[in-house]
Amino acid sequence: MMGSNRCNKMPYRYLEEIAIADVAIEAWGTTIEELFTAAADAAINVMVGDLDSIANETQRYFRLEDSELDMLLFKLLQELIFLKDAQHLLLRVRNIRVQRTNGSHILVVQAGGERIDPARHELIVDVKAVTLHRLRVEETGHGWVATVILDV
Repeated sequence: MMGSNRCNKMPYRYLEEIAIADVAIEAWGTTIEELFTAAADAAINVMVGDLDSIANETQRYFRLEDSELDMLLFKLLQELIFLKDAQHLLLRVRNIRVQRTNGSHILVVQAGGERIDPARHELIVDVKAVTLHRLRVEETGHGWVATVILDV
């Protein structure tokens, strides 16, 4: 059911045992930026079978802030879903920076993509929202890992 990038070479996997009606994702990276990029790709890959089919024609820039990294990831994924719903854009994170300032995390994102084109994009399921259920971002001995559940 999930996209074609479900093999181990990608920095994420789908956790079928966690959520029955939703999609659970575990993403990882050696840096927090790699983790957020992987989680964003995983969320988009739930909706589109081939991430490479998304051309880098349109750019969106946004800045998000939160004191907690898990909520910052939540806001990033929600922004990508919002832009998909409101502007019919499939976007991938192209450049990302996380900074810590005065007890808060600031995320600066450049996302690139294009309008949804069912003739070119293998649409699988529509992600409606990111849930707070079991949302987790943590640092490990090998980098960063996150668990996210998407409402489909």
